Amino acid sequence: MQSADLGHIHLHYRIDGPEDGKPVVFSNSLGTDLRVWDPLLPHLAPGLRIIRYDRRGHGLSDVPDAPYSMGQLVRDTEALLDFLNIRDCVFVGLSIGGMVAQGLAVKRPDLIRAMVLSNTAARIGTAEIWRERAKLARSQGLSALADATMERWFTPKFRASPALPIWRNMFLATPVEGWTGCAEAIAGTDFYSTTAGLKLPVLGIAGDRDGSTPADLVRETVDLVHGSEFALIRRAGHLPHIEQPAAYAEPVNRFVLAQGFGAS
Repeated sequence: MQSADLGHIHLHYRIDGPEDGKPVVFSNSLGTDLRVWDPLLPHLAPGLRIIRYDRRGHGLSDVPDAPYSMGQLVRDTEALLDFLNIRDCVFVGLSIGGMVAQGLAVKRPDLIRAMVLSNTAARIGTAEIWRERAKLARSQGLSALADATMERWFTPKFRASPALPIWRNMFLATPVEGWTGCAEAIAGTDFYSTTAGLKLPVLGIAGDRDGSTPADLVRETVDLVHGSEFALIRRAGHLPHIEQPAAYAEPVNRFVLAQGFGAS
C-alpha cells in the first residue's frame, strides 16, 4: 500500500496484479475504504492490474476540511491516474465512486476505455436528504447514521450474519469530516445531461434489494448511454460484491474481457 503526493492532496492507494496487466480501477462507496473490494478480488479474471484507492476524507488518505465538491473528487482521481500513468482503463465505480466515474469520463475520456456503474446514479437522493445526514453526523457522529446505513447497504440475512461488524466498523471508522464532505459533494451533483452525452462501453450493476440506489434508478442512469448493458444481482443490497461476490464478478469479468482485457 502506498501514498501518492498529488500536490494538493495525498491519496492512499494499492495495486495488485502484474505490472503489465491491463488496468482496472475501483472507486468505492461513501463510508468505506479500499478494503471494501477485498471479497471480490479472488473472483476477478487473472492477469489484471487492480488499482484501488481511498478518496479524500476516507481510509488513509488526507482529510481536508469539508465541504467537498464532486469536481474536487473527480480532480483527485484524475491526478492519481496521471501520477500512476494509467490510461485506457476500465473504471469500476460504486455509489459515489460511480458518480466520480461519470464525471471523469466526461472530463478525461483518454483515461477511461469503459466503465462499470455499480449501485449508483446520475443523481442520488436529494440535496436536502444529504445535508440533513451531514448535519446529524456533525452533531452526533456517524454512530447516529450506522443502523439506517446498514439497512440500506445489506439484506436482512446478511445483517444477521457474523460478517456485518466488519463493514459497520469500517463505516464508523470513517472520519466525520470526510464523510460529511463527500455527502455534500453528492448533494450538489446531477450528471443526467453530461452522462447522456457519453460514448463508451458501460455496464450497470444493481442489487435487487438496494436501499440507497434501487435497481430502477441505476438502470435509468445506465440507459442514458447508448449501447449500455445492465446486470441485476439477486439477494443483494447496496454493496452486492460483498454479499454475492461470485455473482457480481461474473458480469464484471465478462465486460472487462470484452474490452480486450484479461490474462497476458
